Amino acid sequence: MKLVVISGRSGSGKSTALHVLEDAGYYTVDNLPAGLLLALVEEVLGSASPEHERMALCIDARNTSQQLAAFPSLLSQLPKSVDTSVIYLDAHDDTLIKRFSETRRRHPLSDRMTALQEALVREREILQPIANLADIIIDTSQMLFHELRDYIQQVVLRQTGNTMSTLIQSFGFKKGLPLNADLVFDVRCLPNPHWVPALRSLTGADPEVIAFLQKEPAVDEMFSDMCQFLERWLPRYERNNRPYTTVAIGCTGGQHRSVYIANRLYQHFFDRGDEVQVRHREIVPPLNPLTSGPD
Repeated sequence: MKLVVISGRSGSGKSTALHVLEDAGYYTVDNLPAGLLLALVEEVLGSASPEHERMALCIDARNTSQQLAAFPSLLSQLPKSVDTSVIYLDAHDDTLIKRFSETRRRHPLSDRMTALQEALVREREILQPIANLADIIIDTSQMLFHELRDYIQQVVLRQTGNTMSTLIQSFGFKKGLPLNADLVFDVRCLPNPHWVPALRSLTGADPEVIAFLQKEPAVDEMFSDMCQFLERWLPRYERNNRPYTTVAIGCTGGQHRSVYIANRLYQHFFDRGDEVQVRHREIVPPLNPLTSGPD
């Protein structure tokens, strides 16, 4: 039996993730009381129903804090025949606040005495036991709706066997670290095309910026060192049964150096035959992606 537990803060896209799995044939349950986890799994195993061989559950802050604190213990008591994955979704506070303001829905932990910002902080605290166990953490701050759907499909539903998938993601440090980063490389020490007026409005995918960076010996040196490191250590992550690893490449604004290096790394590992993707966080259109409603 395959079991996927979806969790995360309200507004991060949990319902979207659950719907993707439901569309793929998973038996889904939203807002499951954590205390019923063992009983539900045992009942499903006892039924031997083919339609319940894959199940996805959403367990979140609508549970009591006591139930959430007991989640690690409950998970450890599941039968060994249950292949369990925990996916935790989150986003930056300002993004979640904006999503709630657009949908005008109430946060499950907010009331007359608790402001939305306080509710989000409290929610992070009580969900920490689940976040600590997450196999995959997804930062939806800059994701469009279809990007989250694709991401869930690639992470959970890919049909490539046990091969680990690697996401190479560029980002800007001035907007914060990606929440889902497993490995972070800082390329702010490289020459910055931003200070060349003709290149400032371009990105690291444009020929002019590529030509500028290719002339700098330090760029090739850092790229070579990154390749050697990743070629050595990514297989160790894969042997540890990780389904997905995110390698984050950061520069100041996430427009030039990090984009260039991320694209080169993607091409390098793609040419090797690795299962690899590339995403540029800061050059995504600045839209609020999950405006179908906080979940």
